[in-house]
Amino acid sequence: MSLGHSSCAPGFDGADPRYKRILFIVIAINFTMFVVELAAGFSANSQALKADALDFLADSATYALSLYVIGMSLRARARAALFKGLSLAVLGLWVLISTAYQVLVLGLPKAEVMGAIGFLALAANLASVFLLLRYRDGDSNVRSVWLCSRNDAIGNVAVIIAGFAVWLTASAWPDLVVAAIMASLFLWSSSRIVLQATAELTHARADAGE
Repeated sequence: MSLGHSSCAPGFDGADPRYKRILFIVIAINFTMFVVELAAGFSANSQALKADALDFLADSATYALSLYVIGMSLRARARAALFKGLSLAVLGLWVLISTAYQVLVLGLPKAEVMGAIGFLALAANLASVFLLLRYRDGDSNVRSVWLCSRNDAIGNVAVIIAGFAVWLTASAWPDLVVAAIMASLFLWSSSRIVLQATAELTHARADAGE
């Protein structure tokens, strides 16, 4: 799927002081929301909130890794992106497994908490998306940051919808459906990151004559 055109070149590697400052801010936003949303997820017994909270934690860690490898070789940056892509796949699989557990064991989530935290998380992620908008293209390391942020915003909208649907139907199924959709989104983004990182690793090996 095309992400459109941006002011940064497709080969942009993140080596820009402004981009680094933005990453610091985005990391802080994501980690704060992980703490808030995880607590709310347990309080509301919402699998969608827990899944979204873990996505915030994963993003905090992977953005920190993205920041660390900026300025390193293409191979190092591609390997970092490959790790992030695989981690995102693991997160997606965890969400699917925990969703099945919710179906079999846990009860109805609290719709009002889901909705309130969903709006708060959406505001946080929209701020991150706005900050990263001009850097949505670039190498696999930079692009993975954009994809994760975009996924978060989409996931938050889905959580808000799920909260309303849970309240309307008095059923846990909307929460479970949204968690499953989010897991699918994680897996799709993982595949895009892994494919681009693998291509960059192949290019780096070719340049090295391996």
